Amino acid sequence: MSIERIGVVGAGTMGHGIGQIAAQAGYDTLLCEINTELLASALDTIRANLAKSVELGKMVDEEREAVLSRISTTIDLGEISTTAQLVIEAVPENLELKRDIFKAIESECQQGVTLATNTSSLSVGSIAAGLKDEGCLIGMHFFNPVHVMDLVEVIRHGRAREETVDLAVSVATRMGKTPIVVNDAPGFATSRLGVLLGLEAMRMLEQGVATVESIDTAMELGYRHPMGPLKLTDLVGLDVRLAIARYLHEELRSEAFRPPKILEHMVADGLLGKKSGRGFYEW
Repeated sequence: MSIERIGVVGAGTMGHGIGQIAAQAGYDTLLCEINTELLASALDTIRANLAKSVELGKMVDEEREAVLSRISTTIDLGEISTTAQLVIEAVPENLELKRDIFKAIESECQQGVTLATNTSSLSVGSIAAGLKDEGCLIGMHFFNPVHVMDLVEVIRHGRAREETVDLAVSVATRMGKTPIVVNDAPGFATSRLGVLLGLEAMRMLEQGVATVESIDTAMELGYRHPMGPLKLTDLVGLDVRLAIARYLHEELRSEAFRPPKILEHMVADGLLGKKSGRGFYEW
């Protein structure tokens, strides 16, 4: 089945970015959220991103308007299910929530539709479990901010069809991303390494090894990381990092992934990073 329309379920931090790059790649794009306020916020962010691209000379006004014309919104999951050839889910990291969404989509979608989850750590095979056609689901892990980061991690679970994998790679490439294909394992290739680095940075902070700024600068200048692990945690969201750390600690049974106390306390205090205005940094 050729892909003409991409549906994105969830228009938050990751979802609106996926919708933006899908539209930039020429796909008719449908964003779905639980209310119109969230959709309005997503569109405002997309408009701001595109305006910045025009300001930087990366696109002209006509291109910006063309991208926006390809984006529509809905609060009806059924509309996504019946009109999109590829549906990408980008909701919070909750296994049952993701399963329920995909079951609802599968019950209404046309035959041959491909389903993709943007999970950053959960088992793709577990998300697919219970679908009538588990082979149609694949992992497509995008990175924040989606319109800037070049990588898409394509996660193949044990029952995924090769044509599903190939389609995900093809779509990611058309979106201007570099796809890598990995097998379904806790944390995949990226989160398993990235979360570990962030957790160790937090432990160093707890132990007084160095300041937030010094730890981040050490990785940025010493190892050429574009962003330090603590600033990246702020961008991703401390609550998201905590959920992933707990999952990996349980799945891998490794003390390296036990959440540091500082992370648990900051999340409990509502210090979630950029989205709350304060985390390891003031935003």
